[in-house]
Amino acid sequence: MRNHLRLPAPAAPPLSGHLPFGDAPEATDPIEVTSRYLTRGGRPWFPVSGEFHFSRYPAARWEEELLKMKAGGITVVAAYVIWIHHEEHEGRIRFDGDRDLRHFAELCARHGLDFVPRIGPWCHAEVRNGGLPDWVLGLDCVPRTDDPAYLAPVRRWFAAVGEQLRGLDRAHGGPIVAVQIENELYDQPGHLLTLKRLAQRSGLSAPLWTATAWGGVELPPDELLPLYGGYPETFWTEAHGGWPDTCRTHFFFTHQRDDEGIGADLRPTSVRGGEGPPTDRFPWATCELGGGMAHSYHRRPRVDAADVAALGLVKIGCGSTWQGYYMFHGGTNPKGDLSTLQESHATGYPNDLPVLTYDFQAPLGEYGQYRPSYHELRLQHLLLADSGHRIAAMTSVLPEERPTGQLDRSTLRWAVRCDASSGFLFVNNHQPHEPLPSHPDTTFDIVWPDGIEVTLPSTPVTIPSGASFCWPLRMRVAGALLEWATARPVCRVDHEGRTVLVLAAVDGIRPELALDASTVSSVRAPSGDVTHVDGRVLITGLTAGTDALVEIDTPDGGRVGLLVLDGTTAPSIYRGRAWGAERLVLCHEGVVFDHDEVRVHSTAAEPTFAVFPAPRRPLSAPGAQVHTEADGIFARYRLTPQPPAQAPVPLPVRLTRPAGPAPAPTANATGRASAPADKDFETAAAEYRIDVPDALLDRPDGVLLHVDWTGDVARAYTGETLVADQFQAGAPWDIGLDRLDTGAVRTHGITLRLLPLHAGQQGVHLPSGTAPHQEAHVGGVTWTAQRAWQVRLG
Repeated sequence: MRNHLRLPAPAAPPLSGHLPFGDAPEATDPIEVTSRYLTRGGRPWFPVSGEFHFSRYPAARWEEELLKMKAGGITVVAAYVIWIHHEEHEGRIRFDGDRDLRHFAELCARHGLDFVPRIGPWCHAEVRNGGLPDWVLGLDCVPRTDDPAYLAPVRRWFAAVGEQLRGLDRAHGGPIVAVQIENELYDQPGHLLTLKRLAQRSGLSAPLWTATAWGGVELPPDELLPLYGGYPETFWTEAHGGWPDTCRTHFFFTHQRDDEGIGADLRPTSVRGGEGPPTDRFPWATCELGGGMAHSYHRRPRVDAADVAALGLVKIGCGSTWQGYYMFHGGTNPKGDLSTLQESHATGYPNDLPVLTYDFQAPLGEYGQYRPSYHELRLQHLLLADSGHRIAAMTSVLPEERPTGQLDRSTLRWAVRCDASSGFLFVNNHQPHEPLPSHPDTTFDIVWPDGIEVTLPSTPVTIPSGASFCWPLRMRVAGALLEWATARPVCRVDHEGRTVLVLAAVDGIRPELALDASTVSSVRAPSGDVTHVDGRVLITGLTAGTDALVEIDTPDGGRVGLLVLDGTTAPSIYRGRAWGAERLVLCHEGVVFDHDEVRVHSTAAEPTFAVFPAPRRPLSAPGAQVHTEADGIFARYRLTPQPPAQAPVPLPVRLTRPAGPAPAPTANATGRASAPADKDFETAAAEYRIDVPDALLDRPDGVLLHVDWTGDVARAYTGETLVADQFQAGAPWDIGLDRLDTGAVRTHGITLRLLPLHAGQQGVHLPSGTAPHQEAHVGGVTWTAQRAWQVRLG
């Protein structure tokens, strides 16, 4: 099938200076807003933000987790400052320990990460009362309005936040690039403006002031930058309502920014604030692209890495100029003094959430686990780090022949992001739940504004079901012009005078590279064929891998390399400064770059990683022998721990009390299934005991227990202290030993209490392939230990 697109003439320059956003005069790289994109230091800027709630994670681990986010391509850290976490008791505002907002912001600054505090006062975030303390709701006031009785405590709260962040604004070289006001307030623009003014008077300062813009939001004109979102799944819709249409939309290329489904449990979809902000005055920026999804009791969706990656890629193709993920890092709800702190039916909210876990199936999990989605997103973020300043200024162009509606699964979904001379072709052939068919014999005809028509690839290919990718069009690589490649551009690195562009092959599509013959004088490929056709040099039949380096010389004496990694290897690529130079590191687990120091996070008995360009001196790792061998153009290193690492073995677990009758189903006023009550775990739960060996408790590294279980709801205790929980959704249950009181574990062990699912419970949605279990049972408990290996020059 030939897919045709005529690209329009270059767009007129965007509006600038039309919005009252301004950076601090002292900023050396001023941030500004045009009608199509953000700029920083005078050139287009494409930020990538990830949500990480510091008050849901141990402060001692913040720094390493921020470095994981940075290595994953996050440039901006966003965090709700959750009022109830800091002022559960009126007048006792806490910023100590895991609530230390200032320290968290300072860590962002230390590692070159921008920071966006989302200060509420109402934030949602699946928190009790949406984050408002109980005592605020007990006042004689109307929350989330300009009621003076409500604004009085808000003023004190904002003043406390402002004091914490004093001196961390851009005027003082700080990391705060934006402040979000409120959340999901769609019909009170006057109140949003009041909150912004209160925050400013509290000392908060930022070049950008933002607000969420879904649901046809009404914003005070030009005062707040509208931010959008989109999720691949929802926990807040009806249990058996099917896959929501508002989610399906995000897997099509469209210029529709709004998502009326987000927050629709608190704002009926029949109610809208208005027509939304004018799209011709603001760039398309996001703050809540679904990095995963939480579980409520009545609806427990599964989100796969391919879902997250496809949604993110589609938004870039649609015209996004700010990729913002919620969540990028999971966490655990803190324990309240007066109540539990999760969203629940008990507080009048429509969803029951777990008491503790807020894992969110995020790219980095509740205990810092690396998920496949982390690696898939990193590939996109490497491209944005390399070419985001170009992509941000490019226009999104949709083909005339495109899907006829949300149920159209037969028309290929694609778009082009381009300027007058170059661009990127985006294709998405993936969506959750409803697989899309393969598209055989596919080519693309692109007609540029100057009349040049390009048909790619030279031989039709099959677009596989489940594939999502972007291909470069007319990409300059040093002195060579890459007309197209049927492989994904990732990033560049320089080595011995040669600029190497890394590309990632698409599974099921053989890589083809097309170069403008006038920009190359010689081409050497390690495999396949090099032919000259119609003024182009075609490289076909190339076998992708770590040795698939096409070497190019240019007429001006330049040297270029095109490295095409295979689809299995590509998601393992990192780029960062290591041992005195910018390098590529291949690792299927974790790598962080910390001011020229490198740490490899691994659960393997013998971790491996590969480096290009390899350092000239040998590498060493305390506690391990380092073995080196060639892996294509990379040097591969294998670490052998000394003494050898203990092999994980299943832990003994024994049933100490069988389950009683499953608790009868209950529901809230709207009929949604409610989570079992605390008393049910005392009377109906099966109880198991895990005795954890001292050797595991004494390990300095993060040890995760993996519990294989069936049932409905599970909780873990040390003594009578609740330490972890999970709703059954077909995924393993991880419990981090480093979060537990080791003394209590030694004394009491770990007790698991599992409730069976009542045979009459019809109000719970489970992921496809997850059978409802009336039996509460532990099938086994295993463990893994993740160690951070410090890798140095020998």
